[in-house]
Parts: sequence; C-alpha cells; structure tokens
Amino acid sequence: MKKTDVLVIGGSATGLVAASTAKSNYPEKSVTLIRKEEKVMIPCGIPYIFNTVGTSNNNILPDEGLIKLGVEIIIDEVLEIDAKAKKCTTKSGIEMSYDKLIFGTGSMPSIPKWLKGAQLENVFTIPKNKDYLDALQLKLQNMKRIVVVGAGFIGVEVSDELNKAGKEVILVEILPHALGATFDDEFAITAEELLVQRGITLKTNIGIEEIQGETKVTSVKLSNGETLQADAVILSLGYIPNAELAKKMGLELNSCGFIKADQYRRTSVPDVFAAGDCAEKIDFSTGKISRIMLASTACSEARTAGLNLYELNTFATFRGTVGIYSTCIGETAFGVAGLIEKIAVKEGFRIVIGSFTGVDRHPGKIADAHKETVKLIVSKHSGILLGGEVMGGKGAGELINAIGIAVQNHMTINDLLMMQIGTQPLLTASPAAFPLVKAAEIAAKALK
Repeated sequence: MKKTDVLVIGGSATGLVAASTAKSNYPEKSVTLIRKEEKVMIPCGIPYIFNTVGTSNNNILPDEGLIKLGVEIIIDEVLEIDAKAKKCTTKSGIEMSYDKLIFGTGSMPSIPKWLKGAQLENVFTIPKNKDYLDALQLKLQNMKRIVVVGAGFIGVEVSDELNKAGKEVILVEILPHALGATFDDEFAITAEELLVQRGITLKTNIGIEEIQGETKVTSVKLSNGETLQADAVILSLGYIPNAELAKKMGLELNSCGFIKADQYRRTSVPDVFAAGDCAEKIDFSTGKISRIMLASTACSEARTAGLNLYELNTFATFRGTVGIYSTCIGETAFGVAGLIEKIAVKEGFRIVIGSFTGVDRHPGKIADAHKETVKLIVSKHSGILLGGEVMGGKGAGELINAIGIAVQNHMTINDLLMMQIGTQPLLTASPAAFPLVKAAEIAAKALK
C-alpha cells in the first residue's frame, strides 16, 4: 500500500493550489495529487479555445510548479475512500493511505432531466475535459449554425468566440437579459447591444422546450413555439458539484449538493477538507448558501485548506464568497463584485447607489481610452460597501478586483473617498475624476 501525508483529489485550479500550498507550508510532509486528466485545462480560458487561443493545447495548467515542490502527481481515478481506515482505492488498483485529505473534485455541466433531446448527437456541454473539448472543436469545424442555450458568462463567451470563428450563433436566454443573473439591467443591456453588434442573434426572456432530431440534432423548439434550425446545440445551463465520491465516503452535503465545509474548509469527517466547486459556499454579505462557482474563489478556498491542515490559522479563513466576475466583449470589459442593486434590494438591504461615468485614460484623446462606468451599492445604515459593477476598457478587470477587496474588508464609502491612488495617463483615469472615487462621492451625498 502506498502512503502519503496529504492526499489531494482533483487536478483543476483547486487541486493545483491546494497541493502547492500544502507542500509549501508543510515541506516535511509528502503530498500526492490524484487526478483523472493527463492535461488540465485553465478553467476560465476554456471558451477562448474556440477562436482566440486556437487550441486547447494553449490553455493548459502547467505541472512544473508542483513537480519542483515535490508533489507526486498520479493520473488515475479514486473510486472509493474508507474514512475510518483513511485510505482510498483507485481505478487502476492503487491503494493509498493518507493522514489528511483535500477534496477538489470540481463540478460538472448541468443538463436538466426534463430536457427532451439533450442526448442527441451534436448536443454538447462545456466541461473542463480536454479530450471532450478537442472532439467538440473538431466536430464544430464543418458546422455553420450553432444554438447556444444559456447566456451566463460561459454562454456569452463561447458564443462570442464561435461568432469570431465565422459561425452563425443564436444565443437563447430565459431571463430578460443576457448576463442578467449577475449584472443590473443597465450593464446587461449594454452587453447585449455589443453582442448583437458583433453579429450574434440574441433571444432573451424565452426558454427552450425541446431539442429536436432523429439521431442527431436538427432544431431547437422554443417555449413560444418558434423553431430554430441548428447544426449543433451547446448547453450552457450552469454546473453542479461533483460530490458523489464524497457522499459515498460519508461526508455531509448541503441542500444544494455541495460538501459542507467550515471557514477553515473542514468537512464533517475529521482530517478531510473540501474546496472549490464541490464545496459549500456562504455568501459574504447575506450569509446564505451560495451556488457561485469561480476559479478565483476555488483558489482562495484551496489556499485556506492547505494552510489549515495541521494547525488552524485564524488569519487564513474563508469567511464567505464575495463573488467577483469579469468578462470582455470586444474592447469592452464588464466586472462585478459582491451584491448588485437588484439582489441587495431583494435581500432586504436599504441601500444607496453611487454611479459615475468617466474615461479610463487622461487625457481622453489617448488612443486606447475607453468610457468607464463605476456603480457602487452601499448600505444606507452603515455606509459599508456591499458591491459594485464596472464597465470600461481592459483595466476594468483589475478595478473590480479592487472593489472586491473593499467589500471583503467591510470598507465604507468614506474609506473610498479617502483612497490614495496612483495614476498615470497611459494606464488610468485622471486622479481628479477617478470613476471609483467619483462614484463614492455620489453615494456619500445620497447617505446624507
């Protein structure tokens, strides 16, 4: 029987960060990572293999860092875990004992059981599986008309990439707006306008009734009776936690099927931790169970698990997911952190809004200058920042990260007003009209 001190199951961003953190902080311990995939995809880069990066081979998480640290990587599948004996059995017949175990088994694409025709040929999902995605790319080469169902981040990004590759793309979304679950309407509407300008046919506020065809897909029937001809259908309907192995082992799952885990990422079984898409998350602001699945969140949780394996570190806790997203449509970037306006209101917060539109360079005549809008959602009672949205140039991704840090640290609108910022004409907006600070000024006035 093989032995290891720390066993990590799962090889995506969670597994990589958990294993490297464990080995870096406990160098005397042996760390083993078991994963099914020979090569692991960079999760957030998957949509871009369909055009921008050209091939999945240009979107691989490297193993060199783990190997240099001394982490053993085994390509196999764990089939069974004996929690009492603290050992696992793999598909190839390996038996391995462990002292500490980290679950990082990720998530799988969601396919509704009621959806007729989902099993037809040329109906696809977007999993984090290189072999599947390579086969999908190959099949799409000779197809012209693609229907993408679900206009969240993955659906929008895949649609945009396929459109750039010369495909005729119809994007269908049941909500009133594309990206409508994540952004307030004014941001989502702008995103929709950009998608249409770029050549994507958008059908919102409508669902699908069934996927039609004998053995392979020929069309999609919408809930209003309209039929869309299709060479292929890509289902982008969210993801579900891959927690079956954990359940079989005896770990407690929550009502949404995630592995229950505390702020140190400890599960219901001693010496077993869980992080990433398979693990329970609590919303940072509301305290409710969250279904957010993000590589950035997964990495934070993985670090937390790796740091707390052998002693609890009160400075390394996961207090809840802020939910920080960003995407880019052409030259326009969209970012969100924390609560948006409509969710804050729905949850019962009394809020004020500060919104400002400026330019992300100074002077605004600089070649790559882009209009930049910042919207802040602030608690009326405390002045604490609950969330924010950004729309602008490529720098919007880092700006929304700054807003996320402000949310995570319970910063008030006055803290933002007093921000000391570094600016440079080719890189940032003017210090006299920095959109984040100007939005804070507007929110501060609303608090009075």
